[in-house]
Amino acid sequence: MKFSSWIQAILLVAFLYPALMVESLVRHYNFRVVLKNTTKLCSSKVIPTVNGKFPGPTLYAREGDTVIVRVTNHGNHNLTIHWHGVKQLGTGWADGPAYITQCPIQPGQNFIYKFTLTGQRGTLLWHAHHLWLRATLHGAIVILPKLGTPYPFPTPQEERIIILSEWWKSDVEAVIDEATQSGFPPNVSDAHTINGHPGPVPGCSSQGFTLHVESGKTYMLRIINAALNDDLFFKIAGHNLTVVEVDASYTKPFQTDTIYISPGQTTTALLEANKDIGKYLISVSPFMDIPIGIDNFTSIATLRYKYTPPNSTTFLTSIPPQNATPLTNTFIDSLRSLNSKQYPANVPLTIDHSLFFTVGVGINPCDTCVNGSTLVASVNNVSFVMPTIALLQAYYYNIKGVYTLDFPANPPNSFNYTGTPPVNVQTTNGTRLYRLGYNSTVQIVLQDTTVILPESHPTHLHGSNFFVVGTGLGNFDPDKDPKTFNLIDPVERNTVPVPTGGWSAIRFRADNPGIWFMHCHIELHTTWGLKMAFLVDNGKGPNECLPPPPSDLPTC
Repeated sequence: MKFSSWIQAILLVAFLYPALMVESLVRHYNFRVVLKNTTKLCSSKVIPTVNGKFPGPTLYAREGDTVIVRVTNHGNHNLTIHWHGVKQLGTGWADGPAYITQCPIQPGQNFIYKFTLTGQRGTLLWHAHHLWLRATLHGAIVILPKLGTPYPFPTPQEERIIILSEWWKSDVEAVIDEATQSGFPPNVSDAHTINGHPGPVPGCSSQGFTLHVESGKTYMLRIINAALNDDLFFKIAGHNLTVVEVDASYTKPFQTDTIYISPGQTTTALLEANKDIGKYLISVSPFMDIPIGIDNFTSIATLRYKYTPPNSTTFLTSIPPQNATPLTNTFIDSLRSLNSKQYPANVPLTIDHSLFFTVGVGINPCDTCVNGSTLVASVNNVSFVMPTIALLQAYYYNIKGVYTLDFPANPPNSFNYTGTPPVNVQTTNGTRLYRLGYNSTVQIVLQDTTVILPESHPTHLHGSNFFVVGTGLGNFDPDKDPKTFNLIDPVERNTVPVPTGGWSAIRFRADNPGIWFMHCHIELHTTWGLKMAFLVDNGKGPNECLPPPPSDLPTC
């Protein structure tokens, strides 16, 4: 073969199979936020979508790849996109929460998000991070292992993405606006959805999602809870699932017939299609172990084997009780980091900052509300007030008066957190941050309270994963409970449920300079103020410092 022919052959291979030529790639995506008229539950409304899809497009990349996403806002609301669970090492400007790391993208404008997927592989999600827009603006992030790196479990033949969400017949922004004006909780959603489909409901024969499988194959299910406010159970009749990864962190495999998943969490599980040819019910139902109003609708889908006759009877499954706390505890207790030589669990063993955060609900005065008061939520009795300029911009440009660095490390007043609540249930308001030195180690005990009502709080930390070293019911005991901490192979996550009337303890290393949001991923609680932020100082070298902002960063 002539030399020129060799060159042509190499160029052709590079074009057709670029991943064979380089270890890491730059992946480009174009997200156009557009309004689309959509019909579900026999009712139509206009919703914001990315590229006209609900759920939105999946972002695929490999560990080590750089991702560039141009987001253009053709909608009617300001918005941002958050890459939930991406650590954003050195790319804090691309994290996405509105008024934390950036001002929103206004209608008619665009912004380019650029970040590298460092040290992560598995399933994450992206979603809007302003107002309640993430109700329909969300999608999957799939991070494949580096080329030549196998999964630490049997390689599946195929994979499927399963996105769980909620659906309101009404305009979602109108729902929360009305609730904010009244001071009462908003109307709950009308249905849960599986990949955008609610399935059949009374009075409406809505289309359900079908998961097609072939006998003898193993499928990797990438399950994402993109719901705004509901913890969910996921089941497939007659089939067990083997959990192998959560929040883009590998776990020791374990089998279960029910996945428990909180808003903002992801679970990757292996499904073996080893049952008789036929149709099998898939159910998605809510978990709530206190008497408050939720969407108690069970969404139905179908797993269908290839060659199933058209009129086959569907194999059914039992729906978990809505208050199946033992089921959730068993699932949570089964989660362990892989902690192998290749994927170690680097749990901080010494702690620089030991923090105790109470999380819960309160009542504050409200002159414009129906009863003269409104429900609020807080961390350490501080209901977070969103600024009007991005905190990261204020920090970088040294703009005074936007925030203070006096967030309390402990509650202002001690009380029996899971017993009789105090008489005064008001909270304070403020844009208060907690400062962390670069590379410092942090332990946070998140303690639920019975103020108003105890409730689960799936708490999400931006900019870092953490290890869940302990969890329990009742009040955290600082003398006894640390002795039971798992410091060997605790699960690594970015979102942890704080149990109703209980506590969870997490540890992480603050090695990512910038400002990082931490909040309850129940959108209602975030709206009410259950949120705060950490300021992580710069280190010594350029790789340990926050870089300058991108030139197209939106303005407020």
